[in-house]
Amino acid sequence: MNATLLIIFLAAMVSLALLPWVHRQWTTRRGTPRDSRPRAPSESTESSFRQDGGLGDDSREEPHRDLSPPSSSAMRRKLSKARGLISDRLRGIRSGPIDVSTWENLEELLILADVGVDATRDTVDRLRAAEITEGSQLLESLKEQMKADLSADRRLVSSAPTGKTPIWIFVGVNGVGKTTSIGKVGRRLKDEGFSVLMAAGDTFRAAAAEQLASWAERCEADFVRGSEGADPSSVIYDAVQAAASRDVDLVLADTAGRLHNKVNLMEELAKVRRVADRDPGLVSEVLLVIDATTGQNGLSQAREFADTVAVTGIVLTKLDGSAKGGIVFAIERDLGLPVKLVGLGEGDGDLVDFDPDAFVEALFGDD
Repeated sequence: MNATLLIIFLAAMVSLALLPWVHRQWTTRRGTPRDSRPRAPSESTESSFRQDGGLGDDSREEPHRDLSPPSSSAMRRKLSKARGLISDRLRGIRSGPIDVSTWENLEELLILADVGVDATRDTVDRLRAAEITEGSQLLESLKEQMKADLSADRRLVSSAPTGKTPIWIFVGVNGVGKTTSIGKVGRRLKDEGFSVLMAAGDTFRAAAAEQLASWAERCEADFVRGSEGADPSSVIYDAVQAAASRDVDLVLADTAGRLHNKVNLMEELAKVRRVADRDPGLVSEVLLVIDATTGQNGLSQAREFADTVAVTGIVLTKLDGSAKGGIVFAIERDLGLPVKLVGLGEGDGDLVDFDPDAFVEALFGDD
């Protein structure tokens, strides 16, 4: 009897001793699938965010977004400020015959909307040549002409030849919303089935890296950052190497905000682009982020960045909060750069493909 009790006692003690080991093995095994992807050697400090559910239960249960471009009516609601600027003038033009004051009002309207002086004159000259006699016909012709002027290729290139990893580099001045735009684009790409790695190339502001890390976690994207003050080119190069080793579809690279008239900072940005293009990387998009509320100032920014890093497209943020949406026409006419994405709100799904027809209808459609 005593021997039996002793055996039971010893078995119980062994079981208790093994419990922590069993718990560790069970926990590790449960976490293995999301942590088992290979890591590339790198001098940068790397973190991979593949947490089930992102930031919490709310994001885990979030429904799939409708990623199609907004309808004309939705765009119209979002652009209420721009419409408020021009609606009274549109009514005045629409209701009467064409005379000298009509053309003056139209020119003033387009300049107020920040279409730009040169683009406004070109637009009005072409309409005058059409010998239009009625205001309603003038506005319809204006809408059709504007839609035709916005006929650029707006596709975002997310593919690369075999063995290459495509990279989108986001550039711009301080405070325009680069990091937030990357986060929203990353969320969208993940919803569309792409695997994404976000690279914190802004090494001068710790807050920028932390913000991007938070977006990476929300998007369940990989994330690479460097030490504070590190060479941004090396961070992005490390990110490309890591993405290639993990078979990630696309790298989204943040860069520090910089004034377009600071030569040394623009040269650093040019270096970032050159390094990112080294094997196995391939820069497929350089997206200049512009705050729509800056109006014509954004045009001078765009010109300098385009000359330095071969910008492929524009991300126009805060379009819903601006009465100056006409900057779209100035950018595309003067620089030949297509507006590819526009920000229409604060939500994750409010950075959308730019739809020229919906945009023009929202600005100049019937009340």
